[in-house]
Amino acid sequence: MIAYIEGKLAHKDPTYIVVDVQGLGYQIRISLYTYTQVKDLEKVKVHTFLHIKEDAHTLFGFADLLEKEVFMHLISISGIGPGTALVMLSSLNPSEVRDAIVNEDVRTIQGVKGIGAKTAQRVILELKDKMKKEYMLSSTDSKQNFSISHNSIRSEALTALVTLGFTKAIAEKNLDAILKNNSNQLTLEDLIKQALKMS
Repeated sequence: MIAYIEGKLAHKDPTYIVVDVQGLGYQIRISLYTYTQVKDLEKVKVHTFLHIKEDAHTLFGFADLLEKEVFMHLISISGIGPGTALVMLSSLNPSEVRDAIVNEDVRTIQGVKGIGAKTAQRVILELKDKMKKEYMLSSTDSKQNFSISHNSIRSEALTALVTLGFTKAIAEKNLDAILKNNSNQLTLEDLIKQALKMS
């Protein structure tokens, strides 16, 4: 098991990063939360989980141990794979996911793309007690704003949404609606989060 990877941030995207460790590039899938934490760094340390299937070995990375722990809990639930867990951690930060489970907030969990009422209830039923015991301290979510042109931000958001499972047509429709209704400069993270909520 690869516990973490530390090195130079060679490439960054809202859905994956490439970390250069002494000339070897590791492609690591990440959530929007992790992207927010690492996007301005030159060197990064990400906690990792290697997901092995017959046809693929996929490395998932996390900005902090709380996010990794929440991810591992989520994929232990029947019906939630790594892709769905990443969408959850892109729609909500790790603290929000944990709090929604502990507080039995079905509506918040069900608001994530791909999570129905039954799955949301199962997540709460199976994880509520574990999370109450494990997480007594709340981690803070740091939000950093930065400005890019609408065209560039729309293009990056579109790529991220398609990677997260949206069809291109729906992703474009959602993004255009958000950008039309927002005169303020949106960050890439905010744009993707709003589009995820429109699913």
